[in-house]
Amino acid sequence: MMLKRLSELYGVSGDEEEVRNFIKLQIKDDVDDMIEDAYGNLIARKGKKKLPKIMLAAHMDEVGFMITAVEKNGLLRFRSIGILPQVVLAKRVAFRNKDIKGVIGAKPVHQLKPEEQKSIPEPDQLFIDIGVSSKEEAEKLVQVGDYCTFDTRFRRQGNTIFGKAFDNRVGCYVLIQLIKNYDLPCYYTFTVQEELGLMGARIAGYRIDPQIALAVDTTASGKWPTEKDLPQYPELNKGPAISIADRSVICDKELTGLIIKTAQENSIPYQFKRPMIGGTDAGEIHLVKRGVKSAVLCTPARYIHSPLSIASLKDIEALIKLLNLSIKKILTRGELWN
Repeated sequence: MMLKRLSELYGVSGDEEEVRNFIKLQIKDDVDDMIEDAYGNLIARKGKKKLPKIMLAAHMDEVGFMITAVEKNGLLRFRSIGILPQVVLAKRVAFRNKDIKGVIGAKPVHQLKPEEQKSIPEPDQLFIDIGVSSKEEAEKLVQVGDYCTFDTRFRRQGNTIFGKAFDNRVGCYVLIQLIKNYDLPCYYTFTVQEELGLMGARIAGYRIDPQIALAVDTTASGKWPTEKDLPQYPELNKGPAISIADRSVICDKELTGLIIKTAQENSIPYQFKRPMIGGTDAGEIHLVKRGVKSAVLCTPARYIHSPLSIASLKDIEALIKLLNLSIKKILTRGELWN
């Protein structure tokens, strides 16, 4: 299953090579042109070069860790990329292209003072233990600057999938399916370093200079135990989440309206992304040159930016259908981009 492969690949922000190479192999026979820019973005064009230039963007990178120091006792200090301490303690990690596993540790529970038991460890109190006892042993296996991420296997249970890096390998999967199964003249862009601040999207947007941009991402589901009657949105199995705005962009009202109308006309379930937090590649792309009409569509997933996320194949399939039909409608609406 392609989603399984994408989920289990290693691709922490700044180290997306493995994901990029996999995507290249999947789409090379289905696109008219494909380039990798100097920053690491993968841009594939399908169809003739004509207006409007429609840019679809999905980021390849995932949250993870970078090794910053090796202690005398062989423990590894690290910097978190897109992850809070609340979700990392005692979690297993793995390194790309190395047969090395580790566990994120802190001061043992039975040695904690009473006040320490009530608090979350600070980042500088955490370390990665790879099972060695000296700096010399550790440096034979791991170097400062190496990346690692959660050691999580993909699993499917009916229409529900479990795995790491759904943010945003699910978006990458959606773009791959559009390339392989539909004849849509677009620039399909697989960006880097979104989790570090939408870095790759800024560069790719300037290169393509589109009239229309659609960011395809994953957003946090609101499904968890909470106060009675407090809305829990977006939810799994209720369709893709359409953004009105978030911290990085106010989406184009006319373009977003077209997408909503397309969903309604074709009985495609959809919901709105709420609350309006976070950001996507559209946050940089919409600022390119003269400005780009932009919209954001996301697959809901529980527990993103953690060792394991949960998503629905029904939502993914609905998102693919909605994008296909929306792009076809955009191509006939010259007033959107002239």
